[in-house]
This record gives sequence, C-alpha cells and structure tokens, in this order.
Amino acid sequence: MQSNRLVIMIEVAIMAALAVILSYIKFSALWAMGGSISLVMVPIFIMAFRRGWKIGVLTGFIYGMVQLLFGPTIVHPVQYILEYPIAFAVLGFAGVFAGKQSRQDRLPLALMITGIGFATLLRFLDHFASGIIWFGAYAPDGMPVSAYSAIYNASYLVPEMLITMVIVVLISRYRPQFFIETKRSPQAAA
Repeated sequence: MQSNRLVIMIEVAIMAALAVILSYIKFSALWAMGGSISLVMVPIFIMAFRRGWKIGVLTGFIYGMVQLLFGPTIVHPVQYILEYPIAFAVLGFAGVFAGKQSRQDRLPLALMITGIGFATLLRFLDHFASGIIWFGAYAPDGMPVSAYSAIYNASYLVPEMLITMVIVVLISRYRPQFFIETKRSPQAAA
C-alpha cells in the first residue's frame, strides 16, 4: 500500500513536470491577453485516465500552481486562483469517464473523447468567467463582453482540445499501458 502511494506521487510529479515542459512548446502569437495552443493537457489527461479523477485533479492543480512561478498574468486574487490552479485542476475530471474497470483494461475510445471534451469545457467555463469579469475591458467597441470572452477563449481551447484528443487517442492505441493502472505486488516490493 505504502509503495503504491509512492509510485502514484512520483507519477503525479513527473506528469506535472512534463506538463510544465510541454507548456513551453506552444503557439501563442494571436492571443495578447493569455492563452495558447500547447500540449499541456496531455499529461493531465493521462493521469486522469490512468489513476482516476482525484489524481487527475491533483496533477492539474500542481501544474497550475507551478505555472504561477513562471510569469502569470494576475489582475485580481480570485482571477489568480481561477486561471491557474482551478483551470487546470478541472481537467482531471476527465477521469470520471474512466471507471475503475477501464483503468485495468483498455479505455473505450468514446469515453476518452467524451472525458477530454467535458474537462476542456470545464476549463473553458473557468476562463470564460474570468474573461467576462476581469478582461471585459478588452472587448472591441460594440461587442458584448460575453461574446468576446467566448470567442477569445474558444479560439485557443478548441484547437488545443482537438490536438490533445488526437495525441491521447494515438497514445492509447499504440501505448495502452500508459492508461492501465499498475499496482506493485507485495513480492515486487520485497
């Protein structure tokens, strides 16, 4: 039991660190007020599907906290919490679609895609609310703030979600063991 907890903690740390590294490989030329297309969601989704939603949420939360160390855009304390730890923690809820049985065998493709779509929608809602409350001043004249926030955030989250779906599906097809929960046997620990 203790060694399995250690393995999970190591996996969380490695995947959160991988997400930080992947956050530097991005396309962000169009979004002046934040947002970019990157592969940052891939490790969080791997953990959510491999270990369940709680560990996925933890991985996303840790990634969001670490991102705060690398030049965040902060305009208000609540925005700080919404845009960083919470926005990435909600990605872990994709694991809700991977029941315990799925983590011991191959995860159905439809559940994986549904989980990624659902979790990205939660992230979108987080950024959308933040955009309305704190970044509405940047909306062009005559454009409703809600429309501006929706278009702005969807313009990078939808492509990032689609790219992430393709990558996660390819990983699940060619390396399905990434999504299968492994437990160390007592004999292996001795």
